Amino acid sequence: MAQSGVSVSPDCIQQFNDLKLKKETKWIIYALSDDYKEIVVEETSTDPDYSKFREKLVSAKSKDKKGKEQIGARYAVFDVEFDAEGGAGLRNKIMFLSWVPDEAGLYPRMMYSTSKEALKRSLNGIAVDIQANDADDIEHENIISRVRKGR
Repeated sequence: MAQSGVSVSPDCIQQFNDLKLKKETKWIIYALSDDYKEIVVEETSTDPDYSKFREKLVSAKSKDKKGKEQIGARYAVFDVEFDAEGGAGLRNKIMFLSWVPDEAGLYPRMMYSTSKEALKRSLNGIAVDIQANDADDIEHENIISRVRKGR
C-alpha cells in the first residue's frame, strides 16, 4: 500500500506480467479509481503505435474531490522497441511512465505522486522510470533517447 493509502489492484500486476512474458501487449495505462483508493488498469493495447498511446495520455481526464472532471494524470508501461546505438540491432525495454501534467488539479497531482512507488514496486522488470509533467516530455524522440540511456 502507498503512503497515500492507495492499494494496487491484482489485475495491474497480472496485466504487466502478461506484457512482460507473453510479448503480445505493447502498453498498459493505469489510473487511480474515482474514489482514489485503488490503482486499476484503465486500458491495454497490442498496438505498437506510440502516437496512439501518447494521445491517450494527453487526453486523460480525472475527477477532483468534488467530482468535477479535469486534466488527468496516469501511470503507464510501454514495451519500447528501439535501434541500439552502434548498429547493434533492435532492443526492447519496458518503460514505466508517471504522467502528472502540471495543468492537472492539485489533489490528483498529489495522489498520483504519493502513490507511484506502490505500483512501481509491484511491477518487477521495469528497465526505465520516466516522470513526465509536460507534453514535450512524452514526445517519441525524447522517450527513445531516455530509454537508450536507461533513465
